Amino acid sequence: MRTHHCNELRESHIGETVTLIGWVNSARDHGGVIFIDLRDREGLTQCVFRPEEDAAIAELSHTLREEDVVRVTGKVTKRLEGAQNNKMGTGTIELVASVLEIVNKADVLPFQLDKEISNEDIRMKYRYLDLRRPRMSKNIRQRSKITSAARRFLDESGFFEIETPILSNPTPEGARDFLVPSRLNPGKFYALPQAPQQYKQLMMVAGLEKYFQIARCFRDEDLRADRQPEFTQIDIEASFVGQEDIIKLVQGLLGAMFKSGLDIDLPAEFPRMTYSDAMDIYGSDKPDTRFEMKITDLADVFGATEFKIFRSILDSGGVVRAINAKGFAGITTGQMNRLNEIAVQAGLPVKNLAFIKLEEGEYKSPLWKIFTDEEKAAVTAKMNLAEGDVVFFAAGSRESVSTILGRVRSECAVMQELLKDSTAFNFLWVVDFPLLAQDEESGHWVAVHHPFTRPHPEDMELLEKGDFAKVRAVAYDVVLNGYELGGGSIRIHEKDLQAKMFEVLGVTPEEQQIKFAHILDAFRFGAPPHGGLALGLDRIAMLVAGEDSIREVIAFPKNNKGADLMAQSPCEIGMKELREVYVQSTYKKKEEPKEPK
Repeated sequence: MRTHHCNELRESHIGETVTLIGWVNSARDHGGVIFIDLRDREGLTQCVFRPEEDAAIAELSHTLREEDVVRVTGKVTKRLEGAQNNKMGTGTIELVASVLEIVNKADVLPFQLDKEISNEDIRMKYRYLDLRRPRMSKNIRQRSKITSAARRFLDESGFFEIETPILSNPTPEGARDFLVPSRLNPGKFYALPQAPQQYKQLMMVAGLEKYFQIARCFRDEDLRADRQPEFTQIDIEASFVGQEDIIKLVQGLLGAMFKSGLDIDLPAEFPRMTYSDAMDIYGSDKPDTRFEMKITDLADVFGATEFKIFRSILDSGGVVRAINAKGFAGITTGQMNRLNEIAVQAGLPVKNLAFIKLEEGEYKSPLWKIFTDEEKAAVTAKMNLAEGDVVFFAAGSRESVSTILGRVRSECAVMQELLKDSTAFNFLWVVDFPLLAQDEESGHWVAVHHPFTRPHPEDMELLEKGDFAKVRAVAYDVVLNGYELGGGSIRIHEKDLQAKMFEVLGVTPEEQQIKFAHILDAFRFGAPPHGGLALGLDRIAMLVAGEDSIREVIAFPKNNKGADLMAQSPCEIGMKELREVYVQSTYKKKEEPKEPK
């Protein structure tokens, strides 16, 4: 239907008769001469309708409005001097129309495509219009480019792309499964996969050695800006590899993706940090290292303190630590209230963060009166406390203090706009994660990554002794600017060790046979050493596009309630359809309150 796309014509085409088709991006009437910018996904071309060329065509062009679909045939000419637009690829030429076909008229739009829309529900309802906007079109294009780059890199590295089942069994991945009733097996259900974990390990047992998949994954969990109920990950597994092999592979893969998406070169090696150091220094296992504000331990400062709160915490094996938000002494009451709220949500046992700020030469804090002169001098020196700074303290268990100060640190950076103009991409490997963590409510041990993660060889004795809190995993996460891009591990490949891991997690031998017999049986037949990693494609696309939400790089996302407002999904299902799959709804709508008579 066209000879060229709308960003293809240049001065070399002058004199040619061409045909374009697309949407009317804008229309302007200059004294009876109509100019329209015709748009397709590639860009814009200016088309001119002159009465002296063809009065009927010019009259028809007066009826055009934004987003009409039109087909234009005409001659390519050079724009007049002074009328050229160097910001457009086609800015030195225009198309003088001789034929105009209105392919489809557009109704009045629910919003203007050349402006940002604050109402996200409207955007989601008319997502097909939202995607026409240049910003969104660019995001989807970049996502496609980095996905293609990933495929090329892994194919050239000898990996097979293999699909795994969508209808499978529930898996212990830490979130609720989406369940699908089976009509042919009454009373039984499939689960949509949270990840292809067991299937990819079984591929290694099958001798395929190198597998990858652009995998759709599903988790029924609460949503936020970088989380969706259905998401996409680049899933990778390989045999006869160790941690260093996977790290090297993923660094090359990310390098290829960012080169394709942003035309930038990433460093060949990313820095590394242990999980323990990440928590102690930044209060997060996915630290943003683009700004300082590191957590500082003050055990030596308060080693002999008589301040009762600090004394009792230190004596019971706890810690006293602090961060310095430099230049933030002018913090507002509203900002302080917000930090207190975040700290309490993170586990602060009292309502207010302890702080010291130095403003106009005066130390302002209730703590300052309690500290001895020696403690004041030591805090000032160790925290590098200077005019305009505010130091926030937390005391308690090592884990809780790290979490509290980590959250406060991140929020201070937002409030101070420390990253407002940052263009840095700070990649980081976090390694040596703990294998297990104890659930606070039940007291049961749970896998930090998943139950197929291999214990660190140096810590196998600790696992046998039952000293689970000290056992490290051969696990690794790749982090970028405070976001976890992906995580992986070297896997367990021995039946006895896998059964031992299940036992530690409270999975009885009977349950193991019901839920995991297939993988335990597979490990009996010469399973190779193997490992891998999964990268969050949505999150990588978000960061490449410079967005703050993965919804901006997904064609048709769900909103924060898990709903597709455009397709009106999820929807109610009739009783006939439910009976066919042997399901009965137990949900009862809340009755509307009756109006008083």
